[in-house]
Amino acid sequence: MPVGAAVDLVVPGSSANLGPGFDSVGLALGVLDSYRAVVREAPGLVVDLGEESQDVPTDERHLVVATMYRAWDELGVQRPEGLELVCRNTIRMGRGMGSSAAAIVAGVALASALARPEALEAPEGSPIPLDLDFVNDLSGALEGHPDNASASVFGGATVSYVESRDGERSLPRVRTVRLPLHPDIRPVVFLPSTQLPTATARAVLPATVPHAEAALNSARAGLLTFALTQDPSLLLPATTEWLHQEQRRGAYPQAMALIDALRARGHAAVVSGAGPSVLVLTTTPEQVQDPDEAAEAWQRLGPGIPAVGVQAARATLRTSLGERTAAI
Repeated sequence: MPVGAAVDLVVPGSSANLGPGFDSVGLALGVLDSYRAVVREAPGLVVDLGEESQDVPTDERHLVVATMYRAWDELGVQRPEGLELVCRNTIRMGRGMGSSAAAIVAGVALASALARPEALEAPEGSPIPLDLDFVNDLSGALEGHPDNASASVFGGATVSYVESRDGERSLPRVRTVRLPLHPDIRPVVFLPSTQLPTATARAVLPATVPHAEAALNSARAGLLTFALTQDPSLLLPATTEWLHQEQRRGAYPQAMALIDALRARGHAAVVSGAGPSVLVLTTTPEQVQDPDEAAEAWQRLGPGIPAVGVQAARATLRTSLGERTAAI
């Protein structure tokens, strides 16, 4: 990998599950993380977190860096001796908005882009094509489930599943279908000030689910895809689920109280990913009034749904990262 190769990259956050689509349905959110990766002549690693550090490490434990190293190993590409990573993050960690999945997608995509000739030879600012299937496969494998990662890879609304690894592949194959999202659907996100690690949220899930509840959830998951693509008036019943939200009620009681209040008002409110953010899917965001439960502890966002996912371009080093990624 030649010294001077440089890539700018943007990746959207995401919401996952959307109620019954547990570990399979994802929705990209217009909250973006931006990165610049440069192969340096001087050996060593430099990680610049800017003002929003969110207390993440600046060494090889940084999730994007660790993922880049893993991707280069998978690609059979030698790691550079010198690497600089500039991070400008707006996806809040531990809120159920896909921060870790977006970081993993960014790491795989940056590593892939830096390994391409376009990272050094193309005109500055030129898009760098990405093998999105590879990014999706490795990101899903590293994340452990493909819902958030696939939405950050492709944008829009996605349904994903994992095939078994065959003898010729080191990675399981992640199959993703992009849903033709109904154009009137808008997300509203209620963002809490508190965090909930995904591992904590998953730890309270039961090992088994009653067959009757699994059947109920299966029906609503099918209805969810129809509501998302054809008839948003069905979003309220389509976002009812039996697999994870009630089981986690004790882990995020304030989120569940807010969801209960919103759904009682007729809004399709669900836990966003592993929580504790709350997502509302609606065609009339102006009618989603902040109930009393949201008055103090919640920040309301209207992030939109980006039609594309992760994007890379050859870095324009004379331009700041913020200026450059705004144009990608």
